[in-house]
Amino acid sequence: MIDIFSRYVVGWMFVANANAEIAKTFIASVLRREGIKPGQTVVHADRGTEMTAYPVCMLLDKLGVARSYSRPRVSNDNPYSESAFKTLKYQPTFPARFGSLADARRFCSSYFNWYNHVHRHSGIRMLTPAAVHHDLATAVLEKRHAVMQSAFAAHPDRFAAGEPKRSQLPAAVWINEPIHDGTAAA
Repeated sequence: MIDIFSRYVVGWMFVANANAEIAKTFIASVLRREGIKPGQTVVHADRGTEMTAYPVCMLLDKLGVARSYSRPRVSNDNPYSESAFKTLKYQPTFPARFGSLADARRFCSSYFNWYNHVHRHSGIRMLTPAAVHHDLATAVLEKRHAVMQSAFAAHPDRFAAGEPKRSQLPAAVWINEPIHDGTAAA
């Protein structure tokens, strides 16, 4: 599960066979751990049976979580997930096959730690997901701007575009922007 604003992977799970109860338990635990309050978030998912099943829908309703789904028969309408999967698959250590479920879990534990705390994203001003997710982005961007201002003051001729501008994160990001009744557009 990815927080699309920060690109932070807030939770992940590998199971041999997915079902609605496993999905429900996973979602509930991630939302609880993240301290998500009713009306605070939207969960975007494909139209798989786990995510459209009654137990999951009831859980999301109970928790005040709006639902957003991919368009029917469209596999690539979530650019955040597509980007995350590409980063995963192009990771130099990504194996052609996992020897076991335990091997996959071990790899992902290490990978998601790297992805959240080391990997920098162009969509979030070359910050790590952890910096954005844990509200450190403004401080990092301020320090970065101060360094750029110092460099500009010392060598303005090296800045063809002129004085460096302060980077800011976007105010919001959406896959399907909510409509006025609190639900997400399909």
